[in-house]
Amino acid sequence: MSNIKPIALYVHWPFCKAKCPYCDFNSHVREGVDAGAWRQALLTELRHTVGLLAGPRVVTSIFFGGGTPSLMAPETVGAIIDEAAKLWGLDPACEITLEANPTSVEAEKFEGFRAAGVNRVSIGVQSLVADDLKALGRMHSVEEARAAVALAARIFPRYSFDLIYARPNQTPSQWEAELREAMGMMGDHLSVYQLTIEPNTQFHTLYHSGRLVIPDEDNAAVFYDITQTLLGNAGMPAYEVSNHARAGCESRHNLTYWRYGEYAGIGPGAHGRLFVTPNGVAATPTLRRSGAPLLVATRTHRAPEEWLKRVAENGNGYHPHEAIDERAAFEEKLMMGLRLSEGVALEGLNPAWLNAKKITALRKEGLLEDTDARLVPTTKGRLVLTSLNAALLAA
Repeated sequence: MSNIKPIALYVHWPFCKAKCPYCDFNSHVREGVDAGAWRQALLTELRHTVGLLAGPRVVTSIFFGGGTPSLMAPETVGAIIDEAAKLWGLDPACEITLEANPTSVEAEKFEGFRAAGVNRVSIGVQSLVADDLKALGRMHSVEEARAAVALAARIFPRYSFDLIYARPNQTPSQWEAELREAMGMMGDHLSVYQLTIEPNTQFHTLYHSGRLVIPDEDNAAVFYDITQTLLGNAGMPAYEVSNHARAGCESRHNLTYWRYGEYAGIGPGAHGRLFVTPNGVAATPTLRRSGAPLLVATRTHRAPEEWLKRVAENGNGYHPHEAIDERAAFEEKLMMGLRLSEGVALEGLNPAWLNAKKITALRKEGLLEDTDARLVPTTKGRLVLTSLNAALLAA
């Protein structure tokens, strides 16, 4: 069994009832979706993906993301879980998460998702203020959010929900009151994100025309400090920049990303990092042919209809896979690991690509913890991760 390696599986459901004005995810609004056709296409791409891999795997987590996966039929969710179990096998402690919106219609499907095998739900609450929900383009009410979280707590072994802070016109005192209310609803995990203005979104247009004003960087840091203090004191410290959990209750799936583990991504616009056989990438002539397992980045076509067409024609919707060389893998591992409160182990990093002199300086500046075995950002360092990461890279 020692040659069986762990893998995580991400499943992207690209459809939403409406497009939120801040969202740059691969989400689309359609009047109707052929659930049977989509179920079959996802299963087909999953089978193709298994055939790419170099050696056997066991699935440690499955994450249904989107879009709005709670719009899926529970039968589709169950079919994918069952197929992953048949093709790979599931770890006995496999974490199976589904993202959900807290509308009453979607919450009514929770029992079906639990019966299908989902054991963790992540709910997109985003705000507990009615006017702000409307401004964020959310289709649920505060009452529906509270009810959905309470229902999830009864049905699923584990649940989490998301909140967004530094919203337009929000004050630190308002955020503190809202977060305290959320803490009365939370279980063992909570995701708390700063509102960012992303390209190709409605908020981006409004922001750059001056019609949308959000807290500046200094004020946003105040919101961040409030979040860290309240949740830290409640035994829910940040194990990642935007994610808080009680000890041992971190998202197993997301830890795979941040610890640079292997994961497969199926569905429109999904990404993956896989060790594949040369035969598995024969259609990509730029890849090496040494015979050794090769780390590749995978991504599928973003447009739902194009993806569906390609799966029907070719058995998958992948773009050509891209080889990740050792330097690129090092940079990705560093960037992802620095997001974690545990940081990244120096032992697993090539010292030739690290700016060793800068490490000492960054520790003196209070941006890195003073520990020899790992690179661990301080709270101050997590506020400037992009520049911290750049400073650690040797030219």
